Amino acid sequence: MHAISAGLLAGFVGFASSFAVVLQGLHAVGASPSQAASGLMALSIAMGLAGIVLSLKLRLPISVAWSTPGGALLAATAAPAGGFAEAVGAFLVCGVLLTAAGLWKPLGRAVAAIPAPLANAMLAGILFTLCLAPVRAVAEQPMAGLAIVVTWAVMARINRLLAVPAAVVVAVGVIATSAPLPATGWMPQPEFVLPGFSVEALTGIALPLFIVTMASQNIPGLAVLAANGYRPEAGPLFATTGLFSLAGAPLGGHAVNLAAITAALCAGEGAGPDPARRWIAAVVAGATYILFGLLAGAVTVFVSAAPPVLIQAVAGLALLGPFGGAMLGAVYAPDGREAALVCFVVTASGVAFLGIGGAFWGLLAGGAVMLLARWRA
Repeated sequence: MHAISAGLLAGFVGFASSFAVVLQGLHAVGASPSQAASGLMALSIAMGLAGIVLSLKLRLPISVAWSTPGGALLAATAAPAGGFAEAVGAFLVCGVLLTAAGLWKPLGRAVAAIPAPLANAMLAGILFTLCLAPVRAVAEQPMAGLAIVVTWAVMARINRLLAVPAAVVVAVGVIATSAPLPATGWMPQPEFVLPGFSVEALTGIALPLFIVTMASQNIPGLAVLAANGYRPEAGPLFATTGLFSLAGAPLGGHAVNLAAITAALCAGEGAGPDPARRWIAAVVAGATYILFGLLAGAVTVFVSAAPPVLIQAVAGLALLGPFGGAMLGAVYAPDGREAALVCFVVTASGVAFLGIGGAFWGLLAGGAVMLLARWRA
C-alpha cells in the first residue's frame, strides 16, 4: 500500500504541477488546440509506458516524466517560420540525440562536460519569463490571480509537494465559474504531424531542448536514484527514454526523460520500507500518467477556455523551484560566475539572431566569456 499510494501521488503531482507548462510551450511553437491536446496525450502515455517498461525490466523504481524545462524552453521560443511542423521535426532530432546519448557514450560524456554554471544559467534564463507570470496575473486579474498565488503560498507551508496542485484546483474553480466551456473537443484525438526541418528549428529548438533535457532532467534523475541506493547503468535509460521521445514526436510530444522530483517520491522511504519493492510505485505512477493521457483532450479544452494569464500563472508557480535551483547552481561558485551571468542575461533577453533563439546564443556567449577568462588566467 505504501508503494501504491506513493505511485498515485507521484503521478498526480507530476501531471498537475506542470501540464500547464507543456501546453504553453506547444502553443508557443505553433500547435493548434487539437495538436496541443495530441502532444499532451502522447507525452503522458509515452512517459507512463517508459516508466512501466523500465521498472518491470530492471525491478527498480525508474520514474519517467516529460521535459518540464523543455516545455519552458518552448514557451520562451517563437514559432519557427514553417510552423508546428518544423517544431515536430526538431522534436524528432532531439529524440535521436537522446537515444544516441544512451547508445554512444562520447555524446553523453560531452553533454555532461558542459560546465554546470552555464547549463544552470541557460535553464534559469529560459524559466525567467514564465516565472514573472504570477505577477502579471495579479496585475491583470487581481481577484483570480491573488486567489491562485495565496493558495499556493499557504499550501507550500503545509505540504510543498501539493502547493502547485492546490493552485491548479483553485484555477479550475475560477475558470469553471467564469469562462464559457465549448461543447466539443473533450475526447483525445491523436493528430499526426508531418515533420519539417530547418536550420532555425534545429539550432533554436532541437539542440537547446536536448541540452536542457539531459542537463536538467536525466543527470539529476540519476543523482536522485543514486541518493536512494539505486545505481542502474545510465546508457539504457537514456536510450529508452529517447526511443519513447521519438515515438511521441510525430503526435506533438517534445521529449520524455528520467524524472527527478517524482523519482524521489517513488524511490524514497515513502514508497515502502523494502527498497527491492519500490519499483511498484514507479509502475503505478506510469499507469496514472497513461490515465491522465486519456483525459488530455478534456484538460486542453478546459485550459483553452481560460484567460491565458491564469494558466501562465500556474505554470510560473510550478517553475519557481527549478528557477531558484538553477540560479543557485549558476552563481554559487565564484569561478565562472561572470560567464554564467552573461549566459543568463542573453538567454533571458529572448533575442533571436539569424532565426536562432536566445538559449543557443546565451550558451555560446557564456562559453566564450568562460574561455576568455581561462585564456587570460
